Amino acid sequence: MPDRTMDLRLEPLGKVHDRASFSCGVESLDTYLKTQASQDVRRKANAVFVLTAPASPRVVLGYFTLCAYGLAPGVVPDEARRHLPRYPLVSATLLGRLAVHVSHHGQGLGGVLLAEALRKTYDNADVVRSSMVVVDALDEKAAAFYSAHGFVGLPESSRLVLPMKTVAKLFASGPGISKAQR
Repeated sequence: MPDRTMDLRLEPLGKVHDRASFSCGVESLDTYLKTQASQDVRRKANAVFVLTAPASPRVVLGYFTLCAYGLAPGVVPDEARRHLPRYPLVSATLLGRLAVHVSHHGQGLGGVLLAEALRKTYDNADVVRSSMVVVDALDEKAAAFYSAHGFVGLPESSRLVLPMKTVAKLFASGPGISKAQR
């Protein structure tokens, strides 16, 4: 498969983006982008990033959200705990939502979005002091996707975590979408 990341742009959600026609096949993710995402951006509750193609900059191919998060260290599995400071709450970044338009399923855009979300998280970890990335998988398929990318599941939960030290290793080998396109 050719490297499609050179044909894509990642940018903050803006008024120019057509949210109404987005459909990923999961009603809660579709509804969020259509009705809540702009409000969350205005209120600084979530950062929302959309993936577009230069030929159709209004069309949202996919999106993800990021926000600050606190996690009790006792719920973190041993594999991730060794990287954590001993505080009452562990600072983390929540990757709250990640979705790809149904017309682009199976083209690797989920991996592109995840890589870019991790890149943004890593690039800002020193500013906001985030020690890990947290996701809440909506279903088994989503959990398998995150597990395949190194996330570790929390006991009796749909939540998975990825230590920032692991994220740092991912980016030791090179960039995803070029900085000029972000």
